Amino acid sequence: MRLSQLHGVLIDLDGTLMDTAPDLAAAANRMRADFGLPPLPLERIAAFVGKGAEVLVHRALTDEFDGRAEPQAFARGRASFYAHYTVENGVQAIVFDRVPQALQELRRRGLKVACVTNKPKEFTLPLLAKMDLARYFDAVVAGDEVAEKKPHPALLLEACRRMRLTPAEVMLIGDSVNDAQAAGAAGCRCMLVETGYNEGEGVAALAGAPGLDAIVATLVEAVQWILQRHPARAQNATTQ
Repeated sequence: MRLSQLHGVLIDLDGTLMDTAPDLAAAANRMRADFGLPPLPLERIAAFVGKGAEVLVHRALTDEFDGRAEPQAFARGRASFYAHYTVENGVQAIVFDRVPQALQELRRRGLKVACVTNKPKEFTLPLLAKMDLARYFDAVVAGDEVAEKKPHPALLLEACRRMRLTPAEVMLIGDSVNDAQAAGAAGCRCMLVETGYNEGEGVAALAGAPGLDAIVATLVEAVQWILQRHPARAQNATTQ
């Protein structure tokens, strides 16, 4: 696909649009306190982010990447985490520099924009609204609205369906191997930013992966990369 054929951009939330790790860590550590467990460092919990809230609960309870809490403990932990994150969601999260302007520029160029996140809908929509980002998205698809979370392609395919675009017409901007794998499975092109979590690993090692166009420092740079190579619509741009 030539970039001139691009009609939509899908964007991950945690670690791509904003730094949400402080809120997630606060909720996870309050959950651990409910179990009489000591708090974990922010960096440790940030590394647990990437495969959805349920996986985060398992990892935070066991302090292991592949950890699985016992069913009763998980059910209690999930309820605890959801209750605490409802309070913490958006309290310390920070939208990365110039993200609103970058989103506006995508729309000004005539590109449709969707947010695709493993985060549950009950947290996603309030967070985007609180950070005044909801108005930039033509669609928002959360992790509990589809059968499988990223790295499965279901989130991306649902976003394409809602925007009435084919996967070949969109680019995903994410921050992790989960995003790259989801894009590859969906048939979308992909860019990664270095501001995210990627389950504790840097994304540089993913350079050259099939379907991965570039790895850049920030979302703003990713948008600039796209628009520099997508000039066809700029001449007919209208401010939205």
